[in-house]
Amino acid sequence: MVVVARVVFLILFLSPLSLSLPDDVALLSFKESLKNTAALDSSWINGTSPCAKDKLWTGVRCNGNAVQLLILLNFGLSGDIDVDNLYELKNLRGLSIANNNFSGPIPPFNKLGSLKALYIQGNQISGEIPTDFFSQMGSLKKLWISENKFSGKIPESLGQLQNLVELNLDHNEFSGPVPLIDQKSLASLSLSHNKLDGEIPQSMSRFGAKAFEGNPGVCGTVLQKECNQPPPNETPPVGNGNDSKESSTKWVILGVVVALLMVTILFKNKQEDNFSMMRKENLEMVQPRIPSSNRRSSSSRRGNDSFHSRKSSHHGRSVGDLVVVNDEKGMFGLQDLMKASAEVLGNGGLGSAYKAVMGNKLSVVVKRLREMNKLSRDAFDCEIRRLGNLRHQNILPPLAYHYRKDEKLLVSEFVPKGSLLYLLHGDRGTSLADLNWPIRLRIIQGVVRGMGFLHSEFASYELPHGNLKSCNILLSSDYEPLLTDYAFFPLISNTQTAQSLFAYKSPEAILYQQLSPKSDVYCLGIIILEILTGKFPSQYLNNQKGGTDLVHWVRSAIAEKRETELIDPEIANASSSLPQMEKLLHIAAACTESEPQKRIEMREAITRIEEVQV
Repeated sequence: MVVVARVVFLILFLSPLSLSLPDDVALLSFKESLKNTAALDSSWINGTSPCAKDKLWTGVRCNGNAVQLLILLNFGLSGDIDVDNLYELKNLRGLSIANNNFSGPIPPFNKLGSLKALYIQGNQISGEIPTDFFSQMGSLKKLWISENKFSGKIPESLGQLQNLVELNLDHNEFSGPVPLIDQKSLASLSLSHNKLDGEIPQSMSRFGAKAFEGNPGVCGTVLQKECNQPPPNETPPVGNGNDSKESSTKWVILGVVVALLMVTILFKNKQEDNFSMMRKENLEMVQPRIPSSNRRSSSSRRGNDSFHSRKSSHHGRSVGDLVVVNDEKGMFGLQDLMKASAEVLGNGGLGSAYKAVMGNKLSVVVKRLREMNKLSRDAFDCEIRRLGNLRHQNILPPLAYHYRKDEKLLVSEFVPKGSLLYLLHGDRGTSLADLNWPIRLRIIQGVVRGMGFLHSEFASYELPHGNLKSCNILLSSDYEPLLTDYAFFPLISNTQTAQSLFAYKSPEAILYQQLSPKSDVYCLGIIILEILTGKFPSQYLNNQKGGTDLVHWVRSAIAEKRETELIDPEIANASSSLPQMEKLLHIAAACTESEPQKRIEMREAITRIEEVQV
């Protein structure tokens, strides 16, 4: 009887200690280990639910009533990271503590074996990582530990993660040889700016030279550096920026076609004062530095919108020819482009962009597309001709293309007013003042009409657009939006390049690598929020440095019935239209639901947006 009594005692009083803590208790216990938690104090309140629909806790994303993501970036947090309490969050699949002030050795994140995404970049975490640290994290798809102070050898267990898609270890102090990390799933790799040495494994050459730059002791064919040569003692001179700009203007188009390597060198020397290509990121277009400045160089958007067409002297469809797929602006050939004055507009995940003004005053944008070798020449020709035949007032079709085995040039009309990105976040002067409420509503409705057309025209595509963001929305002289860079997904052969498409920033793509037309709906929701609030979305940036998490900000404001606080002051003075603006905010929130099954369809979004009136 004594033994039975003891057993009953153990069952009744000791077993509960082994049960999982509720998510709210686990999170509050985790918070107690941190310092400088002012950003969390207002919503992380004992007795409330972190997943309450009316007041979601700051940085928390849920699936039903279970915490699925914890996104605590740019909060100035420090102290200890209590991984044991995070372990109690049984449905936790993503963790970001990026850009805070954490220091000391790496916490035992390897206890969180179900994590799919871990972002700890931009802290002061230091020391060596045990070689087997990641061996129990087989679910991990995205790992960012850049911009810390890690040292020692890169853990070999990283090469065992068969689901890993993104790996960023750059800007640390890792030393030793380059480890073999070449699993088929891996699409993006950055080991740059460490202290690595030795030869790059041949199978890792597919990640390109940028993945290994900044390691003077590293050699290999991808760097065009033989391993029997000693590393250079000093960095080659960069050169004069003015000379580079002048050289680019005179030779860039000719260089693209005839001497690709020379163009690359020239472009590396090209410096744009008011743009920042975020390090190690594949952004489709250059972005303004956010939030330290909202300035932008005006030189890259000036143009002449009156031009005439003439027939070029090009012959046939040889390798050197330009294939015109839309002759509404007249006929022209490769020689016309080679003789044109040129200006570098930007460089991004899909390639470089140049403005060319030909002798007949026709201004075009020439994009050099990388990694678009998925289709044969005939299939590529068929796809681009299909794009060139599109006719819709909110779609900008291509004019011509040039085909080579390893690169493609796509030519489209230059739109002088520039992109929505520039007008919203460039010089906050007359251009922004022109974006009153009726114009912004016209832009939003024009965008959804264009998206509706693409979703009808490419209904069978996994991503009918795939790259909808403000830099890919050009504005005509009367502020009619023109969508660009659409329907490229079937053309892209390189997985890393494909992931530069903005559709890959949707939650389902980040966590599960799942894409669908609803990924376009998510992108549409970000656009609407960007236009209504005037804020630059942090969703555009991989490194999350800058911008505003519009999805969380808006969702919290809606839950607290303070939607009017979100409206850009530039349009909030149209007080009689505030109910319509709030209606759009709610539609955008429905478009950016984290779970695709809860997200509205594109058709419903279009219908609801068309009902909004000035």
